[in-house]
Amino acid sequence: MACASGSSTSLLILLNQSRLGPQSQKGQQRIDSSISFGASLPFSSARRRTKVGLRRMAKPIVKAETLTIEKSGIKVVRNPPESKLTELGVRKWPKWGCPPSKFPWTYSAKETCYLLEGKVKVYPDGAEEPVEITAGDLVEFPKGMSCTWDVAVGVDKHYNFE
Repeated sequence: MACASGSSTSLLILLNQSRLGPQSQKGQQRIDSSISFGASLPFSSARRRTKVGLRRMAKPIVKAETLTIEKSGIKVVRNPPESKLTELGVRKWPKWGCPPSKFPWTYSAKETCYLLEGKVKVYPDGAEEPVEITAGDLVEFPKGMSCTWDVAVGVDKHYNFE
């Protein structure tokens, strides 16, 4: 290729849409880059670094909002702030877990728990609809409640009885 050393060009890179998340799939990105054709940096290295940089930029920062739901006597706080978990001492509470299963349960005392992992439908006795709880939820079950736990994804949780 006959090209003077030190010349500049604009490089058009078509991004492979299957390698980027849906938030960043724009078909193509134009990246202005000065490339010296006589330079010791091979094109594949430059391309690799460009793709890595774009992948890092493609991941959005998402802050989930805290949402409190009360249904059938069960209070669920979705995405509680870390300050709330620290205030309650959640990380110091004992842990309990179970594999996918279905079982009845009666609360002899008020329980507050924080799900680290899992997905559960809790069917309070006499309620028409289940209460769904998942990883990241802070949940309060009232004293005396009888229900059935239907565990779809194994549970790992911190818990505290009052």
